[in-house]
Amino acid sequence: MSITSTGRCRRSSGSGLSAGLAACALFVAALSGCTTSDTEGPPQPNVVQQAPGPVVDTGTAPGSIAATRPVRLSIPAIDVDSDLMNLGLDASGALEVPPSGFPAGWYSGSPVPGELGPAVIAGHVDWGGKPGVFFRLHELAPGDEIYADRTDGLTEVFRVASVERYAKDAFPTAKVYGDIDHPGLRLITCGGEFDTAARSYRDNTVVFADLVGTRGANAN
Repeated sequence: MSITSTGRCRRSSGSGLSAGLAACALFVAALSGCTTSDTEGPPQPNVVQQAPGPVVDTGTAPGSIAATRPVRLSIPAIDVDSDLMNLGLDASGALEVPPSGFPAGWYSGSPVPGELGPAVIAGHVDWGGKPGVFFRLHELAPGDEIYADRTDGLTEVFRVASVERYAKDAFPTAKVYGDIDHPGLRLITCGGEFDTAARSYRDNTVVFADLVGTRGANAN
């Protein structure tokens, strides 16, 4: 992928997650769950989450998604139990984001959870004045567990290593999207102060997690 003059991500002939995702990291940071769908502003913390919606396929080009893919994300510590849609690149070359507050979405250009490298899942913090799937993401703490169910019947178990918040104009591209020597997980949404004029949050919340085990009939 490469960045155009408008800051959008486009496919390139390069390989590897760091070559592709690092190029569009700042664009992702500007999009992932950072705006509300109306003028109501962010929800109050005591609003109950909506139930997750059905699995949604965004129509990514055939052959671009691995036969095995994640289909569900569970985070017991913050009561998240969400189906996962596929996120690819849209017709203009921009990274897709979920079209509503639920469900969360897995970027199909990143590793499948459990494979080598950082799997990337994005979700909205709020939508239409109501909490989104990652409304409580900032509440996670080191040691909390995250479960990713896959189409092959395996459940990959991750443990939170850290929860960070970054200003969008100081997003640490290499740290979030760069290659790593083990299976990892990155959960991304928005956080910090809500800019009422821009109708967006000023920061991104990023959860870093590492694989600690695999469950399922085919697990070793």
